Amino acid sequence: MTMSACNLGAWQRCLTVVMLCLASVPSIAQERDEAINVAKRAVQFLTEEVSTRGGYVWRYSSDLTLREGEGKITTETVWVQPPGTPAVGEAFLELHLATGDGQFLEAARKAGEILLKGQMRSGGWQAMIELEPTRRRRWAYRVDRLTSGAKDQSSLDDNKTQSALHFLIRLDQALQMRDPKIHEAVQYGLNALLHRAQLPGGGFPQVWMEQPVIRDRMILQKASFPTAWARLYPGHQKYWHRVTLNDNLAGDTSAVLFLAYAVYKDGRYFESALRLADSLVRLQMPQPQPAWAQQYDDQVQPTWARKFEPPAIATSESFDVIETLMTTYAHTGDPKYLDPVRDALTYLESCRLGDGRLARFYELETNRPLYMDRQYQLTFDDVDVPSHYAFKIKDRTESLRSQVDRISKMSREQLDRWLRRKRSVDDKLVDHIIGSIDARGAWVMPGELRYHSRNYSKQPSDIISMQVAVNNLKELARFIAATQTR
Repeated sequence: MTMSACNLGAWQRCLTVVMLCLASVPSIAQERDEAINVAKRAVQFLTEEVSTRGGYVWRYSSDLTLREGEGKITTETVWVQPPGTPAVGEAFLELHLATGDGQFLEAARKAGEILLKGQMRSGGWQAMIELEPTRRRRWAYRVDRLTSGAKDQSSLDDNKTQSALHFLIRLDQALQMRDPKIHEAVQYGLNALLHRAQLPGGGFPQVWMEQPVIRDRMILQKASFPTAWARLYPGHQKYWHRVTLNDNLAGDTSAVLFLAYAVYKDGRYFESALRLADSLVRLQMPQPQPAWAQQYDDQVQPTWARKFEPPAIATSESFDVIETLMTTYAHTGDPKYLDPVRDALTYLESCRLGDGRLARFYELETNRPLYMDRQYQLTFDDVDVPSHYAFKIKDRTESLRSQVDRISKMSREQLDRWLRRKRSVDDKLVDHIIGSIDARGAWVMPGELRYHSRNYSKQPSDIISMQVAVNNLKELARFIAATQTR
């Protein structure tokens, strides 16, 4: 049976349409090339137009005339605290690892070099790095001659020192440890973390200095409830020298130590990470509240930090501790790091509020949700809380329990894969990232600069956020790496 001329013509027309459609669909290789080109444009814009000597702050007006970190910036100042310089540098490194392109590695190296100008004599970093000579004299930077009255404070608060070290370790590895200044700065910082910052019991304070704080005894006992505690803020009492879990300090510090061990194969870093995890086990409060406080005193009891951070069970910090212990279990396979987690999750599930969230703080022993009013007086009422602090948080107990159940059944090989896990690529997000970059290579978004918003006639309607840039560059790097195997 032969095909009629009519049918043959129709078939040929259909085939032509299909071929034209296929020709119009970009191949994986073309999509990958487009993503690389967008990343290169973005990095060129950041390094040539945005950066200050290789460093970055948090937000810029779209015309780059206004800058801010945690406050207005009108001087040559770069920011360390994420999403500052280390966060941007890590995004550059991700692109280099995905492509092998030297442009990305050079951008990362410049970010690393400016961080070296901000390393303290005590080994860590502060929130920002001052680059103007008169302002630099206020700080005891390693690379400068010490001046009278200069502050030497290394901070673990808000992922400052941790983010700098994490990035510099990865940069040192990418450079095959052939840059002696970067390698030496990393080793100096890690040694300071171990020998100046880490306390005898294994925990860490918010701040350390060149001379370690002398403790009268080893803090190795388990946490307990105080018989009484001050309902009025007693003043800071140098809380930054005490053991703290505030703002994910445990997880950020643990990640640095495990990374350092993986890169340098020095057992001291692994041992330090385990000492930290062991301290977290001891810091767990007893029943009926087997979770964690935000701050502890020398008797290993919850204590005040800032005027809006009372002695209490702290749910946000407890979630970070749970994740840290899970990660430590994945590295070691030792069940002693999972056992405390199950009791903590059961307790935290019982703390759920009517709207599905958790209070940030729960009163010791009574377990009543605890808040502050705008006059910073303790209250059980949430109607007049300050807006600068999250007094309620998202409930994460369900997802964390699911992870605990999974990893507790994993083999050693499976745990190693779990530790290396990466977020999957979102193709629609990649399309948006590629389509939303402007002609300069910037991602501009509507919004205001937080610290320029009041009584400022030149408030921009569009801003450039380093958090957005970091997220977009890392998403492009994930896409580029994934398309190599598609």
